Amino acid sequence: MIEVYLDGASAGNPGPSGAGIFIKNNGEVERHSIPLGVMDNHEAEFRTFILALELCIRKEYKTVSFRTDSQFVNRAVEIEFVKNKKFAPLLQEALRLTKQFELFFMMWIPSSENKSADQLSRAAIRGN
Repeated sequence: MIEVYLDGASAGNPGPSGAGIFIKNNGEVERHSIPLGVMDNHEAEFRTFILALELCIRKEYKTVSFRTDSQFVNRAVEIEFVKNKKFAPLLQEALRLTKQFELFFMMWIPSSENKSADQLSRAAIRGN
């Protein structure tokens, strides 16, 4: 099973933002650090999740476990609902993409278990 650790970060709320995606695939590791532009932290988390989904689809991964320290995104995906309508289109796009996997899992993890993705997201903010 492919393990995907993701983290979106913003330097300010809103502020310059970045996506960090760390993928474990049968002993192989991929690291992606992607600048996102100016947005708030919740949007950065959602956009990172969507980027990670698209990346895995392009690579034709079929069984994927996503791990995030964003309780907001994890909960929204779990219940398929967000109260703030600003995020509804992002949630709908993410849910549409999740249906392209044979097996899709998502779990919340503490920040201490998501350090690789966090470092990648912060590097994206800095432009590294």
